[in-house]
Amino acid sequence: MESKKHLLLLFDRPKEPVFMAKGKNKAVFNVPQNYLEDKYKPAATQIVNRFGEDAGEKINVSRISLPPLGEILELKRNENFSLFLPKHRRIAGKLIDIFLGMRNVEELLSCAVYARDRVNPYLFNYCLSVALLHRPDTQDIDLPSFISSFPDKYLDSQVLGEAREQATIVPDGSRTPIEIPKDYTASDLEEEHRLAYFREDLGINLHHWHWHLVYPFEAARVVVDKNRRGELFYYMHQQIIARYNFERLCNDLKRVDRLVELKSPIKEAYFPKLDSLVSSRAWPSRVANQTLSNIRRETDQITQDIDDLIRWRDRILEAIHSGVIRNEQGQEIPLTENEGIDILGNIMESSILSPNRAYYGDMHNMGHVLISYIHDPDHRHLETFGVMGDSATAMRDPIFYRWHAFVDYIFQQFKNSLPTYTPQQLDFNEVTVQDIELETPNGRSNQINTFWQQSDVDLSRGMDFQPRGSVFVRFTHLQHRNFNYKITVNNTGGNKQGTCRIFIAPKFDERGNPWTFRDQKNMFVELDKFTVNLKQGTNTINHSSTDSSVTIPFERTFRNLDNERPTGGDALAQFNFCGCGWPQHMLVPKGKAEGYACQLFVMISDYEGDRINQTTEGACNDAGSYCGIKDKLYPDRRSMGYPFDRLPRQGVSTLQEFLTGNMRIRDINIQFENRTFKPRQTGVN
Repeated sequence: MESKKHLLLLFDRPKEPVFMAKGKNKAVFNVPQNYLEDKYKPAATQIVNRFGEDAGEKINVSRISLPPLGEILELKRNENFSLFLPKHRRIAGKLIDIFLGMRNVEELLSCAVYARDRVNPYLFNYCLSVALLHRPDTQDIDLPSFISSFPDKYLDSQVLGEAREQATIVPDGSRTPIEIPKDYTASDLEEEHRLAYFREDLGINLHHWHWHLVYPFEAARVVVDKNRRGELFYYMHQQIIARYNFERLCNDLKRVDRLVELKSPIKEAYFPKLDSLVSSRAWPSRVANQTLSNIRRETDQITQDIDDLIRWRDRILEAIHSGVIRNEQGQEIPLTENEGIDILGNIMESSILSPNRAYYGDMHNMGHVLISYIHDPDHRHLETFGVMGDSATAMRDPIFYRWHAFVDYIFQQFKNSLPTYTPQQLDFNEVTVQDIELETPNGRSNQINTFWQQSDVDLSRGMDFQPRGSVFVRFTHLQHRNFNYKITVNNTGGNKQGTCRIFIAPKFDERGNPWTFRDQKNMFVELDKFTVNLKQGTNTINHSSTDSSVTIPFERTFRNLDNERPTGGDALAQFNFCGCGWPQHMLVPKGKAEGYACQLFVMISDYEGDRINQTTEGACNDAGSYCGIKDKLYPDRRSMGYPFDRLPRQGVSTLQEFLTGNMRIRDINIQFENRTFKPRQTGVN
């Protein structure tokens, strides 16, 4: 177990050499001389003596036969790393496989110590994280939140400068949190800035990064080939677009325009105001009305034409409309009603699970790449990619949502080709949802209250400065008062089990008109999903919003490993996976000051059609809707998004007409209070 704890120290202060003190106990690695970088070898003895003098703990590193790192070292230590770039994802896959191939934890520690100061810090962090998540002997290691290692991915460069200054001048224990201004990337002259609180939310961006950590698309097959991975790629991103559109309507903006014309100017600009701690350079900006160009970047080993994306799009659409895809051997694979979406998801994100990468291409990833290089497509200015090139930063940019609206449009073409759900597939015989009430602490039924909340995060693990100690930043985010669902269900038969599915959608479109069901179905955001036991007669289901199946608690999104490490085998083994989930503070949209009309949808489906025969005892399943369950099957046999993932049956044009007896809707109101509440306690991570 000691060696496992020592592995975590390698995430600490990623740019400082491995032989410098790490962690709160000032642990120092006793590194074999041949493990040191060439520039340190002439002074090896002095280095060992200097940094070992005040060590709280000395960690001996075994000397092993090290595998050659080869092209992994071609990504320089001062460059940015992107999983969207084919070269980068290829070398990431190689390093992950090296870490997975170590025979035991001691060898893994030795190999990781050797690689740490040679490999690009972003690449190293990603690959070691994936390996620790997937090796059977490191399941009980708790990974630090990515923001603690690389705060530069999330925070304004001015804040990082203030943090360095404070750490140098103010003694530890006397430092006050540095406040991040709510408006620092744009002003209200830019209408897209109304959504900055959503796009730039730390928890949302951490969720997107962590999801791609749990579901990598390049590595050993055992790591990538998770149950319904492609379908989950579709559903998680579909829900992001639904939620973003919901948020736009709350801010008097229309739904996002999908990025269709790839050769037309992109009207949205974005200036991220981020500096990389690794490259010491600013993230590139995009001015308004820039146009995509073909990419010719020899350094990144990438040549890509816009026409390639158009060609891949047409081939994927042809497969959808014909109902079959062709694999590399020329065989036809049917896009079946239940499994077709999973195949399409793996084609769209082009994981190693894609049945024919050469033919169907790399559309989703290359869209990110083309947009991220819009400012320097042929590398003439020696610029790196923009925020769209990194899963940790991509959601900050308004163009992310236009691109993913286009990706979702293609998925919806497949969903619209499927048979509609019949009343028999939707209804639950003898079960009727009679009433829904949403209860809040202020006593107002069927109203959710939102407001601004400030919280603090400690950056000290990711900052390479002296002296040591805590450095807190204070950020402002959307928050809501917790609420409870009170659902009355009548069961006229014997004892039954069901699945309670709760969704929310705006009641009216951007014009203020009632929705057609065809449009509203794509606006429903999943709030919760859980199993219920129904006795004969009237049943009252009480359920808290804090138990949502899509979210993780605030403390887990910004977890502090020293303060919040769980005890006990099962709890600790699940801790890493539990870092994947939508942030609880963003469970519901912002609403409006005067109130925003929404419809809360509740359905009790027949558990016999939902059941997955597995045990989930001790498993992390509180964010199962978006992240699945670690080492388990996806916890719902139905299609993700059911019952809103298909076109309505004949004769249904409104939500009310769609309902069967086991469904009910309730008009609710989301009221936003434009007040900012101070943190409940300093240092809540």
